[in-house]
Amino acid sequence: MAGLKELRTRIEAIKSTQKITAAMKMVAASRLRRVQILVDKNQGYSENLRRSALRVMTEIENEEQTKNIKYVRPLLLRQIAKPKKYLLYVLSSERGLCGAYNANVAKKATQRIRELQKQGKELAVVCIGKKAYDILKRNFDAEEINLCLADDKLKSLSYNELSKALSRMILQKFNNKQFDICEVVYARFVSAITRNFVCEQICPLELNSEHLSEEELQQIGRVQAAFYEYLPDKLSVLENIIPILFNDNIFKVVVNAAASEHGARMTSMDNATRNAKDMISELTLKYNSLRQSAITTELIEIIAGAEAI
Repeated sequence: MAGLKELRTRIEAIKSTQKITAAMKMVAASRLRRVQILVDKNQGYSENLRRSALRVMTEIENEEQTKNIKYVRPLLLRQIAKPKKYLLYVLSSERGLCGAYNANVAKKATQRIRELQKQGKELAVVCIGKKAYDILKRNFDAEEINLCLADDKLKSLSYNELSKALSRMILQKFNNKQFDICEVVYARFVSAITRNFVCEQICPLELNSEHLSEEELQQIGRVQAAFYEYLPDKLSVLENIIPILFNDNIFKVVVNAAASEHGARMTSMDNATRNAKDMISELTLKYNSLRQSAITTELIEIIAGAEAI
């Protein structure tokens, strides 16, 4: 009977865990839906904004080639020929229970850190989220990289406020020449069960037309038969677009990382709930089998005792 009591206790404990994982799955799903709306809305806006900046930049480059003039690029577009100092932001979660999400973020960050170390670059790493910080702290000595955890005040900010705070921090460091290139490691959201872990340069901005075909390049300065006109001049338009594009890139990173985290947690808790259900079924079957065996044994003993009398 001690075995039956132990099984009954385990079944009750797993049922309690199943309730918790099911609740966490619902919370993660609710948060994912809210963030996914932001991701979807931002995608079209971001693409149009980037295309507008790329169009102006391409026309400026064409004028430089055809008219033999040289425009002074906005500060956020000035690429350094031989960058030496790198700043790396790593976005992960504050809590666990989201599968391999944090481990994959830390893996991508570790890979990039190793690459920069081999190239002999000066590197500073800022972690937004405790989990990746803990992993990187175990993987690297304090002498290898300058590793720090972002301010706790950032945890309570909304996505919009967080992106604005990060933009201000990065621009301030860029203006003070604390880095040559700033990159961010995060999970790009694809779907609730799919995410890509990437490392992107966010400062200075990269605007290039390498991904465009020859036909798209020819059409980039016009709509059908109509050409774009700029008021004020192209460079002034570009200088106004670039800060907006920079802030949008930071916001895109923040909401994609948040959506990926919630999607990973929802999937992880769903798997945990299913596993708990399977364990409960297995243990219940074993419990019923042992209970039936105990009842049968007692009946045999009663019948044997009655026959002995």
